[in-house]
Amino acid sequence: MAIVIEGIGWIAAVLILASYLLVSMGRLSGTSGAFQWLNVVGAAGFIVNSGSHGAWPSTILNVVWCLIGVVTLARLWGKRAP
Repeated sequence: MAIVIEGIGWIAAVLILASYLLVSMGRLSGTSGAFQWLNVVGAAGFIVNSGSHGAWPSTILNVVWCLIGVVTLARLWGKRAP
């Protein structure tokens, strides 16, 4: 199980770094759905990883990070609906 949790942490790190790189390169907008999904899934992975290690400040940070992304996605979804 420890290997799975570590794998989740590494995947989360790749997703967060990819989202930052893509925005920095101008490939994604910071308000795009793709950027938000990368961050939500990455933050969720960090919640699992840091929570399992008892790193509570990191866990709470990523809970908030994830919630910000979910709220932003909901707003984006609301703008699409007729």
